[in-house]
Amino acid sequence: MLSRRSVTRRLAWTASLFCLVGTACPGSLKADKPYFVAYDDEMEEPGSLEISLSPLVAIPHRAPNFVGGWTEFEYGAKGWWTTEFYLDGQTTAGQGALFTGYRWENRFRPLADEHRINPVLYVEFEDLNGADKSLLEVVNHDSVDDLAVSNRRARAEMKREIETKLIFSSHYRGWNFSENLIGEKNLAHAPWEFGYALGVSRPLAMAASPEACRLCRENFTVGAEAYGGLGTWDRFGPAGAAHYFGPLLAWHTPEGTTFRVAPTLGLNPNSARFLIRFGIAYEIPQFGRAVRRWFR
Repeated sequence: MLSRRSVTRRLAWTASLFCLVGTACPGSLKADKPYFVAYDDEMEEPGSLEISLSPLVAIPHRAPNFVGGWTEFEYGAKGWWTTEFYLDGQTTAGQGALFTGYRWENRFRPLADEHRINPVLYVEFEDLNGADKSLLEVVNHDSVDDLAVSNRRARAEMKREIETKLIFSSHYRGWNFSENLIGEKNLAHAPWEFGYALGVSRPLAMAASPEACRLCRENFTVGAEAYGGLGTWDRFGPAGAAHYFGPLLAWHTPEGTTFRVAPTLGLNPNSARFLIRFGIAYEIPQFGRAVRRWFR
């Protein structure tokens, strides 16, 4: 098991890295998505690149403690098309650290204007091994027992999969309501596997203060998200799967840096007992234009 000192040291290292990134890139940092698992209808600005770091500390009840997470590069290809590249990794108590693979994600928004319900289509290719512990989604009847498999054994399992999501996002009086239906298919074998993610969030204040300040109410977004598995095509339903729920808080500083945190509880014996997610994201505006200038 990871000791309290070890966990504290890892969190301190992560926080230091976040602060370094935020200091190195003042004024250009930006993050829109309040959620860690659920998606809303927010698309990246065309030509801009957003870089995110999202570590996850997990304390399961029937598996070793671990620290997982991903680094994400999100690029606005078009106003209606956002593409992302993920690098995943993890470290498990007593088993060392390893790189677990990559993901290539694409999101398409078919309707340009705001509507009562804004749909987004999501397609992702995953090339991961079985030791991946990012928990970016929960599908099928995945449970905490899957997290107990040793890294040596799990990394031998290669998982090349297609993941799809049907995303619905609505806005009402400052609130965002997002519903995601997830479908995942292993390209080598196995039936379609399903899951869900739900999110709700709102800034503490809609109107900006006349003077810039760090702790103004409009700089904070609060909300919650829930996610879990829904079985397979032949055995559809939430029974026997892991399910999670937790509040979330995002703090947007005047310099543009956004920090996020989400303590999350497992809702049944199939779930890890406790997760805590951290996140920071920053945006490089007009990155595509800058790259084109470099190659002229």
